[in-house]
Formats: sequence, structure tokens, C-alpha cells
Amino acid sequence: MKKTPLYERHLALGAKVIDFGGWAMPVQYTNVIEEHRTTRRNAGIFDICHMGEIEIQGEDAFSLLQHVMSRNLEKQSAGQMKLSLLLNEKGGIIDDLTVYKTAENNYMVVTNAVTKDRDLAWITKVREEKGYARVNLRDITDITGKIDLQGPLAASILEQITADDPGSLGFYSFSRTRVLGNPAIVSRSGYTGEDGFEIYVPADKVGEVWDALLEQGRGRGLKPVGLGARDTLRLEAGMMLYGNEMNENVTPFEVVYGWITDLDKEFIGRDCLLRQKEKGLERKLVGFEMEDRGIARHGYSVTGNDGKKIGEVTSGTFSPTLNRPIGLAFVPFSFREPGTEIRIDIRGNQARARVAKLPFYKRDRH
Repeated sequence: MKKTPLYERHLALGAKVIDFGGWAMPVQYTNVIEEHRTTRRNAGIFDICHMGEIEIQGEDAFSLLQHVMSRNLEKQSAGQMKLSLLLNEKGGIIDDLTVYKTAENNYMVVTNAVTKDRDLAWITKVREEKGYARVNLRDITDITGKIDLQGPLAASILEQITADDPGSLGFYSFSRTRVLGNPAIVSRSGYTGEDGFEIYVPADKVGEVWDALLEQGRGRGLKPVGLGARDTLRLEAGMMLYGNEMNENVTPFEVVYGWITDLDKEFIGRDCLLRQKEKGLERKLVGFEMEDRGIARHGYSVTGNDGKKIGEVTSGTFSPTLNRPIGLAFVPFSFREPGTEIRIDIRGNQARARVAKLPFYKRDRH
């Protein structure tokens, strides 16, 4: 397994480490519920060094990104990040990723860990086939460290070690700054549904930043958080996980990504998506809450009241915030409305559930 620069620190903190897409990653330090609630109430710190970073620079950088991304990046300003999708010719999702515009015709694309190599190969292939000669692609994953600091107290903790006030950043904006004197990119964003920041520093300095954040958070309730609580947090926030809710056979309109798919511009996969929209969707990803006992898990069957399979669970867990089991599932389009009754086959038991509005949890921004 690959190891992040923070691996030894996780062991020293008593983390349980698992294989996550070929990476040795902490799944929990204490327990998932405690780490989840700590992030919602105070702050949590996450090792995200396994994610991919690709620099895309040169005169053709914008044109290349416009062609491969579902989202129109035309009005993106330097200092803004945009969530977007990389699609295949059939409109299937290769990856959901964030595009940081660092300067005119200079971008950093942040990918999921397991898709980074495939993303880079796809963008490189398009560059060569379409003749975008004046653009350079560089994989900077191995030299980049990434920490996520999430929760209501994140800004007050981070400001102690940054050159600029992170609290002044708008949501989904970023700044080039210094953290502990090291060059850094800090964005106000994350994968938990909470206020928080994603911090990029040189990989050989990320350990120092991790230690300093834990020290600043001592006494404020800050705790390290593993992949287990990261998953329950993102699920409560209705966020997608690649390999569960998304793959190359799933389109943006079938999940929650229609809003980052701009059919008014040309991009790879657009024609197939136009046809899908004209024809109408056959299935839709929905949230659901369990009414009977039991927790739905990835791969469990969704049935109608007659017991016949109509769909499949993509993610499911116990929600520490709502104090009940929740999940995401693909169902026929006619079952998409909140309140619709469905059943989940939990080891042969047809457990009742109801379609719920997403997200399950939305923080108070006031």
C-alpha cells in the first residue's frame, strides 16, 4: 500500500489503518460517531494527501478544460474553484473534481485518489487528439500535501498559523498564502457539509502543519478524523462518492450533478446527455431514511411493496446527527419524490424506508 507523509503520525495517534484504493489510510482513531460529532460541533482534521493534483498551464489551458469539463468555466476568476465533471463520450462520469484557477491560463485540478491516473491519461489523450499544443500537464500529487480542517472552529484554529485571515475567504474561493511560513493554497471548501478549509502545502512540510494545527486545536475540541467519519459526514451532506454513486455508466443527470453540466457549451459527452434529457431519465439517485430497524449498505436491493427489485443502494449508514439510518439509492424515476415509500432488502428482511429530500443535513450559516 502507498503511504501518505502523515502515515507514522496516524500510527502514533493509535489509528486503525485500512487499505483504501491502494493507500494505507486511517479509518478511525477513536470511533466514527465521536469523530463525526466532533467535526459537527468543534473541528476535525483529515489527512487527504492521497488525493490527486494536476497542474494545467499554458495558452490552451482554458480551451482544453472547457472541452473536457461539463461545467462552463468561462466566468471563473483567479482565486475561484469550481466543482466539475470529467465525462466520457457517452456522458458517463470519469471523475468529479475541483478546478482551481490560480492565474490566467493556469489551473490546478484536484482529483479523487483512485481516478487520478485515469483522469490524467484522459486529459492528455484529448490534448493530443484535439491539438491543444500550447498546454502543459504536470502531476504534482507526490510533492503536494493536503489537509482538510472542517467544523465551526476551523477558521479560528487555522488563522493562528496562516499569513492571511482564512475567515475572509468566500465559499469555494482560495488564496495563495503561507502556512507556518510555507507556501500554501488555502480554499474554503470541503467534503463534510461544514464550514472548513482545504490546505495544500509541500509534501515534505505537511507533517509540521498537521502537528501545528493539532497543537492550536488543543483545548478547542479539535480531533483527528478518519475515513469512517468522513464518509458519514459526506453522506449526511448528500455528497457523492466515486465508485458508489458514480462511475462511467452513470450520467450527471442521474445523480445530483445536473447543476454543473452546462449543455449550452460544447464538451465531451454533451450530445449523449442532450439525447438523455430529451428522452427522459429512467432512474434517479435519491436519499432515503429507514423507518424500520436496520442499516442499508452498498449493494443492497431496493424493492417495491410487491418485493420485486427496482433499484440498488449505493451508500448507507447510521446518521449520528439525525440519529437514524440513512442512505442513497438508484430508483426508477417515478419513485424520486420525497415521501415515496420503498423497501430495502436487509438480509432477506423487507425493511420499510421513505425517499427523503437531499441533503439530509444542512448547517446553519448564520
